[in-house]
Amino acid sequence: MNFVAATAARSLPISYDLVFWLSLALKLLLTAGIVVTASVIVERAGPLIGALVVTLPVTVWPAYVFLSLDHDAAFLQQSALSGLAINAVTAVFMLVYLLLAQKRGLLLSLCAAIGCWIGLAFLVRSTTWSVGSAGLLNLLAYAACIRLGNRYREAPVPRMPRQWYELPLRTLLVCALMGAVLVLSTFAGPAATGILTVYPISTSCTMLILHPRIGGRATAAVIANGLWGLLGIGWGLFALCVAILPLGTGVALALTLAVPVCWNLSVWAARRYLRARAPA
Repeated sequence: MNFVAATAARSLPISYDLVFWLSLALKLLLTAGIVVTASVIVERAGPLIGALVVTLPVTVWPAYVFLSLDHDAAFLQQSALSGLAINAVTAVFMLVYLLLAQKRGLLLSLCAAIGCWIGLAFLVRSTTWSVGSAGLLNLLAYAACIRLGNRYREAPVPRMPRQWYELPLRTLLVCALMGAVLVLSTFAGPAATGILTVYPISTSCTMLILHPRIGGRATAAVIANGLWGLLGIGWGLFALCVAILPLGTGVALALTLAVPVCWNLSVWAARRYLRARAPA
């Protein structure tokens, strides 16, 4: 975030501090808005639709748009390649949580998932990846995690009465957690900062909001369905890596947004078709 603010400040006739706070506010509002909206949708429409909403590229895509303002195509390709490799680690993070959440509380389930994510993220960052190998890593990781988590993607979501203060409280919770991650990235070293910038903040906030309200199994169902959506994010990053040099930044950024959105819509349509064809 500091980097985004700095690059924007060089391009716009306003102060660095103003750009920093505006960019921070934009990222906080986007993440909080999508997570809180998804938490409401889960209670009304079920785990699948809520999961597909929360895994839309509402924070990934703007980040690459900001980077494109002050960097060339080669830099964006390398950045997307790093994000693509780390995206595979998020599949394990989600699987660990959804397995533990069946019988364990929020604290143990989330902390164990975060611990696995940090360890694997450092391991992945220490390896040199090509576009093909990073894409294959995503394909293998999500195929395995989706298969292992498939049995948990259906669970009843209890309809709980909502108090007037709950939605503002959820928004504050998301902003507080995301702000803490951004502050840590400011004081961390280069390696830790690179990992913190791709931490799955939206998924973590979804766990924090839903687990205490609807229970571990229902929240795990959202996360199990969310594995399909995060695979779509991986396809978007792969498209960015492949398309940016031959087709240019504009086309590549458009694909980075369009591929995950179309993927999520396809997952929803396919699931709806299969349910309609299933015997009563």
